[in-house]
Amino acid sequence: MSTAADGSDEISMDDWAAAMAEQEVSDAQPAEPVPASNLFQELGPEDATHPVPGNLDMILDIPVQLTVELGRTKIAIRNLLQLAQGSVVELDGLAGEPMDVLVNGCLIAQGEVVVVNDKFGIRLTDIITPAERIRRLQK
Repeated sequence: MSTAADGSDEISMDDWAAAMAEQEVSDAQPAEPVPASNLFQELGPEDATHPVPGNLDMILDIPVQLTVELGRTKIAIRNLLQLAQGSVVELDGLAGEPMDVLVNGCLIAQGEVVVVNDKFGIRLTDIITPAERIRRLQK
C-alpha cells in the first residue's frame, strides 16, 4: 500500500491488479475433494487390552443428563394452574411398563424401577442398539 500526503492509506491500481490475478488463479484451480474414508478418524476399540482408544479418553469425563421417564401427558395451562397438593396427573405410561432411560433427551435403554438403600434406581432391561437410535433420530 502507498501512503498519501495526508497520511491516509491508498490502494494502488497495481495492488488491485495483483489481488485480481491471485483470485483468478485460485478460482481456476478446483479444490480436490477429500475422500470420505479419510474425513473422520475411526473411534472403534484399538485392541482388547485397551478397549477405549486414547482419542476417546478426553470425552469420558464430560457430564451428560441421564433421565428416567415414567410417562408423559399434555395438559392445558388452565388445568395446570388448577393443580394443588394431592392432585393426580394421569400419564401415558402403564403400570408395570418399562421406564425409558434417556441421555440428553435421546432414548438409550429401558428398565424397571428398583429401590436400593432407600433410594430409587433403575435396572436396565433393554439397551437400544446404535442402529435403532439412529433410525429414531431420522423420524
